[in-house]
Amino acid sequence: MRVLYLDCFSGISGDMFVGAMLDLGVSFDELKTELAKLNLEGFEIEASRVDRSGISATKFDVIQTRSHANQTHSHSHGHSQSDSHSHAHRGLSEIERLIEGSRLKGSVKERALGIFRKLGAAEAKIHNVDVETIHFHEVGAIDSIIDIVGASVCLDLLGVERIEVSHLKLGQGTFKCAHGVYPVPGPATAEILKGIPTFAGDIEGELVTPTGAAIVSTVASAFGPQPSLKVQSIGYGAGTRDISGYPNVLRAMVGESLAANPFEQMADQVVVIETNIDDMNPQLYGHVMDQLFAAGALDVLITPVQMKKNRPGHVLTIIAQPADRELLMSTLFAETTTLGCRWRTEERQTLKREHIQVSTRFGKIRIKLGFRPDGTIQGFTPEFEDCREAALRSGVSLKEIQSEAISAYLEQSTTLKA
Repeated sequence: MRVLYLDCFSGISGDMFVGAMLDLGVSFDELKTELAKLNLEGFEIEASRVDRSGISATKFDVIQTRSHANQTHSHSHGHSQSDSHSHAHRGLSEIERLIEGSRLKGSVKERALGIFRKLGAAEAKIHNVDVETIHFHEVGAIDSIIDIVGASVCLDLLGVERIEVSHLKLGQGTFKCAHGVYPVPGPATAEILKGIPTFAGDIEGELVTPTGAAIVSTVASAFGPQPSLKVQSIGYGAGTRDISGYPNVLRAMVGESLAANPFEQMADQVVVIETNIDDMNPQLYGHVMDQLFAAGALDVLITPVQMKKNRPGHVLTIIAQPADRELLMSTLFAETTTLGCRWRTEERQTLKREHIQVSTRFGKIRIKLGFRPDGTIQGFTPEFEDCREAALRSGVSLKEIQSEAISAYLEQSTTLKA
C-alpha cells in the first residue's frame, strides 16, 4: 500500500501542505493547469526554494494580482504560517458554487468541498450563526481557496492510498487576528481538532492554522507515530516564519507499507451515526446524501421502516471516521427534519485495495482491485467517477464505458499472465 505520512513537528498550514507535496515531486505545471479549471481570476502561484534552519524546503505562495472593487479590506493574519493580504469576503455557498461549477475532477471537488464545509461548520459554531450565511475572513480569501483546492489537487496527483498524520504541534501563547488577541490554538482550529491528538510544544505563536487543521482532519485515516514504511521520497513544505534555530517546515514522506503480510486485512475504528425520520419530503434525501458525503461520510444508507403510530419512515445511517462525527451530525441537523441522532464506535476490517489504470478508446480508467490476505484478487471494479466523466466527455452511455473498462482490464490481466 502506498502511504503518505505527514510529520507535523512544526504544525501545518495550507501553504506548507502544498509546498510539501510539490517537494515530494508533484508537478507545479500540472497543479497550475488544474487550478486554472476553477475559473477564479486575480491570482498567480509561485514555488521557490528556501532555507529553514538548515533544511531546504519548498515555499508555496499565492500572489493576488488585482483588487476586488468594493469588496476588499486588509488585515493581518495572526497565523504563524500566513502573510498579511487583502481579499474579498466570500460565503460558503459562493465557494461551493465556484468549485461545483469548475472543470475539476469529481474526486478533487468532493475533497475540497469537505474541507471547506469543515471550516464553515467550525466558524459558524464559534460565531453562533447559520453556516450558510457566514462570510469568512480566512476561508474566503483567494489564498485560502487556492491552498485548499491545491491540496486536493496535489493528493489526486500524488496517488496515495492512505494518509496518516503525526500528533499535531499547536504552539503556545497568543496571536493577533482581525478580532483581537486570541490564545493558541485559535477558536476555529481548536473546534476542528476536537478528538485529534495535539500538544502545545515550546514554540511561541500559532503553528496549526484553521486551513491546515481542516485539511488533515478531512483527509487523514489515522493520527499517531510513523507507521512501518519503506520510504521512497521525502518532501519539506516551508512555513512563512523563519524561526531562529528551529526548522519551520512540514515533513511529508511517501512509501510502501511494511506490514508483515502486504495483503493483510486492515483494522480500524469507524463511527456509526443513525437517526429515524418520518416527516421529511423524500425529494430531499438525495441532497442530504450529497451533503453528508461532502462532509466526510464513508457511506450513507437509507432504510425504509415502519415507525411509531404506524407511520412509514426511514433510518438514515452514516459510517465515517471518528474525527468527522461532529461535522456530520451538524450537517444532519441542518439538512433534515430530525431532532436527535445516536452514534456508536465500531471496529471494522477492510481488504487491501489498490488502483491500476487501463486504456480505453474513451481515455484512461482506473480499476479498483481488492485482495484477499493470501494476495489473490477478490474482485475488481471500474472507478465510477472516471467512467462518469468519460461518459459525459464522449457522449457515450455510462454502462458502455464501464463495460469497455472491464474488457480492457481482463485483456490486460490475460496479457500479463501470459
